[in-house]
Amino acid sequence: MLAHPTLEQLHALGLHGLAKGSRNSNKNPRRAPSSTRNGSAAARIRTTLRRQKRFENARQVARLRHSASVEDVDYHSPRGLDRALFLKLAACEWINERRNLLITGASGLGKSWLACALGQKACRQDISVLYYRVPRLFTDLAIAHGDGRYARLLRTISRAKLLILDDWGPETLNPEQARDLLEIVEDRYDAGSLMITSQIPVDRWHDMIGIPTLADAILDRVIHNAYRIDLTGESLRKQRSST
Repeated sequence: MLAHPTLEQLHALGLHGLAKGSRNSNKNPRRAPSSTRNGSAAARIRTTLRRQKRFENARQVARLRHSASVEDVDYHSPRGLDRALFLKLAACEWINERRNLLITGASGLGKSWLACALGQKACRQDISVLYYRVPRLFTDLAIAHGDGRYARLLRTISRAKLLILDDWGPETLNPEQARDLLEIVEDRYDAGSLMITSQIPVDRWHDMIGIPTLADAILDRVIHNAYRIDLTGESLRKQRSST
């Protein structure tokens, strides 16, 4: 006999004809096994298609820089990537807990790729993601200040459960950029997660912000509940070119 949860799933997916046929088949034992299998298979297929559609939409909104996935992460390259920590992060519970993630290391160690892999995994789990390279973010914010879209842009940024700010530094922020960053961080505090990648070690971020009072306020909200990935070693690009 077709289980009630399967019947309910068929109706929820709009497959009312299959649900009716499956229900009727319960009165005919000879046909029931085949109808049950067909109904269950159709429900699974439709569920998979809808899940894939949601993922594609989420990835399009996120605008991730790299087509990366957590399944393709290289743990063998000597760059100090903690496999256990990364797999824990790939489960995305830290996003549900509204914690942050800071990825630092020299150029060529795969910071942006790892960030996009985690962002893609979040999209697969129906978590809204927004990706920005930091120079582009500040350019967009500066334009928004001038054309009246500033508040709307901040609202768009704040709605993402995970905001990825890629490639921050080494330039010192100007006063307007520092205030913009504080607005973004304040909107996300205890409301969403922030992932930042940078070539600059975290202990030098205070200097990059430039204004001590704003730096204190920003970093207090970013660092205290953050996971850290500090990559080390030689550029992966250089290693591959020498092989």
